[in-house]
Amino acid sequence: MADLENKKDKNVHKAYDQEMIGEVKIADEVVAIIAGLAATEVDGVDSMAGNITNELVGKLGMKNLSKGVKVDVTEEHVSVELSLNIKYDYNIPEVSGKVQEKVKSAIENMTGLTVLNVNIRIAGVKMVEGK
Repeated sequence: MADLENKKDKNVHKAYDQEMIGEVKIADEVVAIIAGLAATEVDGVDSMAGNITNELVGKLGMKNLSKGVKVDVTEEHVSVELSLNIKYDYNIPEVSGKVQEKVKSAIENMTGLTVLNVNIRIAGVKMVEGK
């Protein structure tokens, strides 16, 4: 039974513990979704990039909000890796910096975890129709 409980909590991290009330646990998938949503809110980001399976799932209409996001969550720290498609004619270093700031801020504000780093991989550039 204890072995089953450890497997179930493998990708869930305690964010808050108060003896009188209880504890709050946050799944890695939730942290990844927060990162993905924050990144796509930045002007110049076209979409998250994922592997071919995620791309296929996206085209079939099933939305995967953590596509293109990899998180490594330890006790109180988070490392994030994002794969992005950038819109054409945007400054890549500038957009990447804004994404890093936005993702770090969103995760820290929503979870209370400390973000150690946000690494970005530019997977593609989305051309504007008509250019």
